[in-house]
Order: sequence, then C-alpha cells, then structure tokens
Amino acid sequence: MIEPGKGTASNTLRTIGRAGGRAGAVPLTVGVEEEFLLVDARTFKVVPAAPLVLATAGGEPHHLHAEGTRYQVEISTPIADSATTLREELGALRRSLAKAARTHGCRLLASPSPVVALDGPLHLTDDEPRQREQHRRFGALTDTLVGCGRHIHIGTLDVDTAVAVANRVRPWLPTLIALAANSPYWQGRDTGHASWRAMAWSAWPSAGLPPHFTSTAHYRRSVQTLLGSGAALDTKMVYWDLRPSGNWPTLEIRAPDMSPDIETAVLQAELARALVATALREIAGHHPAPEARDEVLRLARWRAAHDGLEGFGLDPYTGTELPAADLAEALLDHIAPELAAAGDLDHAATTLAALLRDGSGAHRQRAAYARRGDLTDVLRHLADTTEAF
Repeated sequence: MIEPGKGTASNTLRTIGRAGGRAGAVPLTVGVEEEFLLVDARTFKVVPAAPLVLATAGGEPHHLHAEGTRYQVEISTPIADSATTLREELGALRRSLAKAARTHGCRLLASPSPVVALDGPLHLTDDEPRQREQHRRFGALTDTLVGCGRHIHIGTLDVDTAVAVANRVRPWLPTLIALAANSPYWQGRDTGHASWRAMAWSAWPSAGLPPHFTSTAHYRRSVQTLLGSGAALDTKMVYWDLRPSGNWPTLEIRAPDMSPDIETAVLQAELARALVATALREIAGHHPAPEARDEVLRLARWRAAHDGLEGFGLDPYTGTELPAADLAEALLDHIAPELAAAGDLDHAATTLAALLRDGSGAHRQRAAYARRGDLTDVLRHLADTTEAF
C-alpha cells in the first residue's frame, strides 16, 4: 500500500543524500527508442516526409529509422551506462533529425498524437509489406500507428530474469504513464484525457497491461496465444506496456508518451532503470512482491491516462484514490536507493519537482491552446520544445 503524502522529492534528496544508495548495485544499461512526427514548418500540418528526412540525415544509419507511417521517424540510442551519456546521445540524434527536417521545410515534433486531423489517407511506410498486412487485417486500428511513444530498454537481462522483474515493475506502469502524459489532443479535438495515446494504443488486442506471469513458460504461452488467435502478426506486435524485448537482452518499457523536453525523457529512463534495479534487489533478497490485482491495475492505468499528473490516480495495490503527485513521490521513494547508487537521484528528484511545479506535457499543451484557442500554438510549442537541445 502507498502512503499518501509520505515524502517529497526534496525530502528524498535530504534523506538519501547524493552519496547514498545500496553498495554493490547491479550495473544496468539503458537504451531508448523515440518516435517523432514531421510537420510542415509553415502550416504545422503532418507531412509524409520521412523518406526524404532520413535520406538527408543518413550519417547515423544504425540509429535513425523509419516508423510505421511516412509521417514518422525514429531514433534509437546506443547502449548507455549513465544518464549523462544517454542525454548526450538523445541530443545528438534529435539534432541530426531536426536539421534534416528543416532542410525539407519540416519541423520535428515529439508529439505522441496527431494534434490536428491528417490530410487525406494514411500513408504507411512504402517498403514495408508488413505494415500493409497490418492494415488489411486490423483496419482502422492502424490509424493509431501515427501515435508516437518512447520505448526504454533496460539490460542486460536474460528472459527468465526479465519476466520475474516485469511482474514487480508492472504495478508502477500507471504512474509512469501519468508522469509522461503528453497527448490531450487527437485529430483536432481535446479528448478529455491527458494521455489519449495510451487509450488509443490499448485498443490493439495485443496492447495494454501485460499479464502477471507465473513463469517464463507462462510468458511464452501468452505470446503464442496472441499469435495463434490472430491478435498479432508476429512477436514484434506484442505491444504490451512492458515486455522482454524480442530483439535484445532487455526489459522494454513501452508505456510512456513521448516528451518533447530531453530532461523529462532522461527522467523516464532513470526511473525505469531504478525500478528494474529495485526489483532485482528484492528478488535477490527473496522479498515477496505485494499483490497487484489485474482489475485494479486496469483502472489505475485508465485513471493515469485520464488525469495525468495534475489529477488523481489509484494506489495500484489497494485501488485507493490518491493525488497523482503523491503516487509520483511514492515511486521516487520506492526506488531512491537505486537512483542514488546510479548517481541519478539528484537529477530525478529535481526534474520531478519541476514537473510537479510546472505541470505535465498535457498541462502545458492545454496552456498553449488557452492563450488564443488555436491548435497551431500547441504544435509550435511542441516543435520549439523538441528542438531545445
């Protein structure tokens, strides 16, 4: 059970201290995939310019990629062993894409959703038959491919360990969604949610919260059930918010929205790595995991997507309604020793305090719209923040 109002980010810093944390912490690496929209620099309408932008920014072929539609580009950072290195890589890759986008009259947008309606039909990636098969089988669900997320990879973990860790990280997924909430607008309207991307993406039959796995065999059976039912074309379509990666020896956290500012992006990676490290410590110490019931977590996920950081959420263990800020503070308290051991506590506490003070990405988008009632101001805000390296 989470205790409301137990602490604050500043209190955590004073209690643990910069030199605190658990001695002999397990060294974990982190890598991040980020997806971006491309918009016309003058009209801010989404444009299918990804092939041109990627060809121009061709100096990083292993780290710059196409995505599901021609409106999107993706970066994947090299493996990093520190938040400082990760920040540098994110900045360099974003800078490369933003420069290439400008060459073609575009802006790079860290927007989890198409804020304004698309012009014309959905432009899937031309050279990807798999995307066309998705469209044939899943129809209008492929409209949500235009949404942009962040995937955080924590390693190195074998599959058995990743499955065991996932069960302990899973209750905190709603809090990560609330912290990253940055998609209140979708196709020209305010959705009434802070993270509509989380809601839209969960419409896929292979998406949303993963099951609680009793074993690695249970995990593998669950994946095969998705494939056998037709809910997924292949293992790449296992879209759970959290999963052992199909390509790398990592645990992949897929729940958070894209954040336009790099500091919030780094915060998400720091929290993810510390959650995994905390789970590993608990497993090594044979500490039983408290039960988080599926029905409570489903409601907690929805409430996080609806309210974001400014409203309320649900205690993932009891279902008790609590301020979302308290849940965020409880997460920080829970993983503070591992944040400190990695040297991340100062940045994580400071960045979280700034989020609580200034508001989530969703809050700032709505503030930009409120000034003139013009969604173009929202798009300009997202583009300017994305390019503030």
